Amino acid sequence: MNLQCNNVKAVGGVLKDTRMWRFGRTTGTGAISWRSYRARKDLPYKHESTVPERKVEFSFPPSDFCCVRKAGSLLHPRVLNRWMSPCGMGWSERVKLLSSSFSGYSLRLYSSGTPITDPIEIHKQKLTLWFSHLPREEKQFGGYFSPETMHIEPLILEKTPEDGIDLSINPFKLNESIRKSVTAEQLFDPRHDIREGQGLNVLLYGAVGTGKSTVVRKLVLDWCAGSALSRFKLVVPFSCEDLSQLSKSTSLKDLVGRKYVHLRKTPFLSGDNNQASEVLFIFNGMEKMKLDFRISTTELCSDPNEALPSGAVVVNLLRKYLLPEASILVTTRLSAVDHIPKKYVNRYAQIFGFNDPDRQRNYFTSRLLQQSGKNPGKEAESLIEMLFLNLQRESQLAAACFLPSYCWLTCATLHFLHFTDAKAPIRTLTGIYTSFLRLNFGGEVLTIGGDQYSQEHQNSLMLYVVRTVGKLAFDGVSSKHTSFSETDLEQWVGGEIKTDEELQQLAVFRTDVLDFFLVPCVEHGQKLTDSDEKRYVFAVPAMQEYLAALYVVLGENKTALEKVTKQVSSALGQAGEDITTLMTILSKFIPLRIFALFNLVKLFPKFFDRVTSLSRGRIANTMAAEMFRSEDSYNEDVLDQVEQSLLGVQGPQPQQKDDTRSFELYPIFMGGLLHYGNRRLLDQLGCDIKSTTVAQITRTLKKQLIKQSRKQQPPEELMDLLVLLYELQNPRLTAEVLQSVKIINLSNVRMTPLKGFVLSSVLNCLPPGFVLNELNLSSCHVTPELLHILYPAFNNTRSLNLQFNNLDPESCILLRDLLLESNCKIKSLQLCDNSLLDTGVSHLLDALTGNQSLQRLSLMHTGLGDSAASELAARLAFHGGLEELNVAYNNIGDGAALKLVDACREHPTIHTLHLYLNQLTDVGKQSLHVRGVPQEKGGRRVKVLASVTEGSDISEDWHPILSIIGKNSLSWERERVREQLLVFLKDLEWGRKHSSFWKKLHFHRVERVVRQTMRILEKQKHC
Repeated sequence: MNLQCNNVKAVGGVLKDTRMWRFGRTTGTGAISWRSYRARKDLPYKHESTVPERKVEFSFPPSDFCCVRKAGSLLHPRVLNRWMSPCGMGWSERVKLLSSSFSGYSLRLYSSGTPITDPIEIHKQKLTLWFSHLPREEKQFGGYFSPETMHIEPLILEKTPEDGIDLSINPFKLNESIRKSVTAEQLFDPRHDIREGQGLNVLLYGAVGTGKSTVVRKLVLDWCAGSALSRFKLVVPFSCEDLSQLSKSTSLKDLVGRKYVHLRKTPFLSGDNNQASEVLFIFNGMEKMKLDFRISTTELCSDPNEALPSGAVVVNLLRKYLLPEASILVTTRLSAVDHIPKKYVNRYAQIFGFNDPDRQRNYFTSRLLQQSGKNPGKEAESLIEMLFLNLQRESQLAAACFLPSYCWLTCATLHFLHFTDAKAPIRTLTGIYTSFLRLNFGGEVLTIGGDQYSQEHQNSLMLYVVRTVGKLAFDGVSSKHTSFSETDLEQWVGGEIKTDEELQQLAVFRTDVLDFFLVPCVEHGQKLTDSDEKRYVFAVPAMQEYLAALYVVLGENKTALEKVTKQVSSALGQAGEDITTLMTILSKFIPLRIFALFNLVKLFPKFFDRVTSLSRGRIANTMAAEMFRSEDSYNEDVLDQVEQSLLGVQGPQPQQKDDTRSFELYPIFMGGLLHYGNRRLLDQLGCDIKSTTVAQITRTLKKQLIKQSRKQQPPEELMDLLVLLYELQNPRLTAEVLQSVKIINLSNVRMTPLKGFVLSSVLNCLPPGFVLNELNLSSCHVTPELLHILYPAFNNTRSLNLQFNNLDPESCILLRDLLLESNCKIKSLQLCDNSLLDTGVSHLLDALTGNQSLQRLSLMHTGLGDSAASELAARLAFHGGLEELNVAYNNIGDGAALKLVDACREHPTIHTLHLYLNQLTDVGKQSLHVRGVPQEKGGRRVKVLASVTEGSDISEDWHPILSIIGKNSLSWERERVREQLLVFLKDLEWGRKHSSFWKKLHFHRVERVVRQTMRILEKQKHC
């Protein structure tokens, strides 16, 4: 972990000036991005302070900085106390946590200049610092968020013990009870049925992802700001996960003092004069503690100074034996509600998340509209509108966003799809889903028999998810279905349970976790009857593909041979030394031939390694096979599919009679899981993917990808391949695969900032000497903004096709700079059907004097007029390598056209000039034909394509002219094309005057093709 300081200088070994402190971790190396090699001074996380600069001395070492795992990662108060107390200073300005382009943390402190000695005020400031910190997963949104701006109050309903536990509320039906919702603060309103002098015990419970921790964080911050819980002078929050790790007995005062050093001498915890009535204890995540309320195992205690196990301290607080005047808020999951006896709970409240689309919309608005800072763009507003329309359709997404966690995942994915640019941190879709699971299940374990301290009896919760829900997901992907019956759940989730401990483990898992991943299927426009079988689907469709990929990459999809060989090899490995000793003795008495049979046992571990190696190779083969499935070849690219799953399909909804669909994200997630950054996060979740496994999979995968990439792939499949290479984040593998690709044809793929960034990042991995034959981006909706993102990719190609896009005159400035680069290798540049106009073409012509590579330039249908055409004719002499010039279908008249022909004839290399579909007269066309012919013997002839005829003969290039017109008739102005075709028919009237039968026949053939093209135009007009 690095400590960075801006505007700080050392004076006598002491650091001075607190203008800005930033501490964090740098990102990993090897990321696929052309931004990875930028200088540090160019990184886009600079921030200017608006607070007056003050000087204060720090005598602490940087090593005092630390951070804590999990969502809302916090700075430990004890560290902050040691860090801040030597200054003797207070901190009145709110701590702002700034984002950086790295995955680390940033911290900024401002000195008020006035010392604060009140322990409660110090406590509030440190809690503000602690609970204001955002986890690194939030940094991808650009760092514009704080708990105040992005918090949306979830639905909280007060319950009674007789109501039982509701696992869910229909998100599409406004229940009458919803109108009786309460806030977290209202749960502590005085009640008449509470014994006088006794504090409230409130139990807030809910499923995974409903927002319990977020509510607690907002409640604490509001208390620190003075806007909530005003009846309490002291709020003491605890993490039950931290308390469960304490093995040493301690008193309540020492427990508080250990967490909050400044509260060691506070009178509120002494137990005197009912001062504890103004104290609120918060225990977050009580399911992580093993509380025992039996008198025989947990003794009674009323002394805050008596040392007890941490669980016993919490139990006595809830019993009201210890500080009975204090109030307590406990949060827990559904499975642990009954762990606290009902007699010790005054109020039950269940949190239900976002039960209606309005709450969901408010959440999305707070996230997406702030992605660009103070000036949200129209794109963000349009996204929210489309998202809200999809939620109103009672779609499966609305059912998923019932949980705030899935709202976060939706926002993170949309932010990745629409707001990725060159300044954003490196992100991948696999990384987003891995981070999502880390936020919700980071470090959690399932214990057997309730033993919280025995490491050998603890299993990773995430690994348990992979082996159960992941197995179910893999079965769905293999059989191409997305919904599952109750029978399927029984078979794959807990089908092999045998012991009582495993049954208890499964019961907790089903109550707390299973509903987080699987939700009842919502059939649009249909109502299920009692006779219909209830089916379940994954809350987010992509989650099924992610868990299936994780199941395979972790090696859980073992064949019977692998399972047997693993068990036998493990047994032999443990007894290896004994077998060797035994065989050494027996070799003296057993014949050599028989001994050879015994010796084969020693070879079994090698056989197992061979089987394992083949298994990992099979994983790579599966990735390649799923990546290039022929039935998926003409589907939309995978990024568009992800977007449609979130925003819905605009227009008529497709009718699907079954639940089968393609799973094109599945192999991409498999590739993304091989990246070191994702493997590191998964290791924190207890899912270890070995480096040797990754190396073996990568080796086989490279061979398969090179083999498939040599085949001509449809543009959508090729885009998916680029996304896979980006998700892998392996520059060497990417370079080796791309070197087998000579042409990248992405025509008709809807280009977005993310796709442009993926293309640029992947092509940047190519070695300096390698150049593509062609990069085809025609009809890709490329805009001037996207052109800046794609710019790095243009240096790796000989032919650049940008026709039929949305480029403007300003885009030509960037293209000019591209052509003027010293390493420019572009030989062919096609800009047809872009509104460049004379201004843009004039910018482009500035490159003719400095460029030496360009050979073919197409400016067809770019709005070129006489002025730019004349300028082009004057500048052609400054470029000696141009061979073909296409300025067809523009607004060029006879005079400018003649200048172009003369300039081309004088040019040493130009052999073809396209001038058809311009404003040319019959006389002008005849003159152009004459000018193109050499004026003297041995002179150069320039082929001028102005019409289907050349004088009284048919032009030898009539077929290419009509072919180009036919291909582009859909996008061109029909009336103008029709007029030009009528001109061609008029020109073909010369054929009737010929006496030669063969010439008449030739003219008749061309006339038939022209009339056929006109009929196609008329047909399209009436469609």
